[in-house]
Amino acid sequence: METKFTPWRMNYIKRDPAISEDGCVFCAIADAPPDHDPEHLILYRGRQCFIVLNLYPYNTAHMMVIPYLHTADLAGLDAATAQELFDLTRWCVTILQAEYQPHGFNLGMNLGRIAGAGIAEHLHMHIVPRWNGDTNFMPIVGTTKLIPEELNATYARLRPHFTDKRFSANF
Repeated sequence: METKFTPWRMNYIKRDPAISEDGCVFCAIADAPPDHDPEHLILYRGRQCFIVLNLYPYNTAHMMVIPYLHTADLAGLDAATAQELFDLTRWCVTILQAEYQPHGFNLGMNLGRIAGAGIAEHLHMHIVPRWNGDTNFMPIVGTTKLIPEELNATYARLRPHFTDKRFSANF
């Protein structure tokens, strides 16, 4: 069996699964000063939500749209937050189509730990670009997923799109 080294995942593996509101990783990222956005992989800060690259991506350019409000209650979101959540999701799809030309997308939320939420206390929308052939024998037989682009390179490719007026005009 071939071994793939992914030392960045150790923080995820060792993290406390019962994250309290005071220790929410999403809240901590959002509360960091904007000049720290690159190190936290924040691509955009909106009024109600922000966009961040997933530190543990399922695929290259896997993003998340996250409300600033610390909640797991999708039905309880106020209209402005719910609208911005969906608008920013649409914007991410538009930008990913332009930059990466994926063949499709997985969009969604895992609400609750039993539904697969890694951070169940703070809802978030996943935007995962997909390409023909991006699922192969490695995840199935080798239980290994290969991400062909380093996160900082993905950030550098995507960040300019979030300040480009051509992409932000409709959002």
